[in-house]
Amino acid sequence: MGAELTAIEYVFPEKVVTNEELKIEFPEYDFKKFESKVGIAQRYVASENETAITLAIKAVEKLFANSNFSKNDVDFILYCTQSPEYILPTSACLIQSACGINSDVGALDFNLGCSGYTYGLHLAKMLIDNKNIQNVLLITSETYSKYINPLDRTNRSIFGDAATASMVTYSESNCIGEFLFGTDGTGYKDLIIKNGAGHSQFNPSATLKSYGSENYYTDNNLYMNGPAVFNFTSEIIPAFTEKVLKINKIEIESIKQFIFHQANAFMLNLLRRKIGIDKAQFYVDLRDGGNTVSNTIPIALKRYITNNNTIQKGDEVLLMGFGVGLSWSGGVIKINNLK
Repeated sequence: MGAELTAIEYVFPEKVVTNEELKIEFPEYDFKKFESKVGIAQRYVASENETAITLAIKAVEKLFANSNFSKNDVDFILYCTQSPEYILPTSACLIQSACGINSDVGALDFNLGCSGYTYGLHLAKMLIDNKNIQNVLLITSETYSKYINPLDRTNRSIFGDAATASMVTYSESNCIGEFLFGTDGTGYKDLIIKNGAGHSQFNPSATLKSYGSENYYTDNNLYMNGPAVFNFTSEIIPAFTEKVLKINKIEIESIKQFIFHQANAFMLNLLRRKIGIDKAQFYVDLRDGGNTVSNTIPIALKRYITNNNTIQKGDEVLLMGFGVGLSWSGGVIKINNLK
């Protein structure tokens, strides 16, 4: 008994924000240098009437349209988001209703960011270990742009909105290997929206604060301590990647492609060099979309599959997520019938 990732689709909002457009708002900043170093040329931003749910529904509908799966095949919905429609109820329940999926399914939200997809694959695999579940619909969707202060040039440059839908199915051959996990809650303040939930209510009079080089936010907005997140990633992920390889009993040279969370190109290339991965084995592509949080790994994996004609059945890919929490997770999957 095993599980297999068999289909992925992704969607972006219609609105595109290019570096040239941001340059108009932040004329003193060198966006050409930013694009060269960080690797992002444009990002997509949800409109006032778009939410993570509306994007998620579009991704699910695209999955059904482009695969052999239909809404009647779904046994369980896993929805990863940090952009919930409401504090309650569970957003996955809204997706079930909006997509016309049968009521005899499970539906669960989980709140994770950049490590969310790798967590989700493992959760889907565990659900399929239950003989009553054959097909798990794994959805990721984020609209971080709604939480970013208009004067926060750094976060507006880095983050974009998107949604993905994946199907994880029962398989006689187990194509989802071993996954490992890590958590350091002492770093929770390094990527946070302080106001709006149980600890601190949304404050319409919140004080405008500054950080870094001319970036501004309030406690109602997303705050990221970039240097702290960068240091955490560069210290933890290289050794953790070695552990993931070891538990899967595979050598680094045997991995067809390493697909890490697409945080920024500078960080990714630093990790690649520290781990000792050949450049041809390591996927970096943030130019169109930027950092879409829990969506980056499935988008990168779909693009890799779509644009690479050298993939063979049985090729192994290592997936690695890391970020908000602080949290990290990774594992190995086999490419079999993935489309």
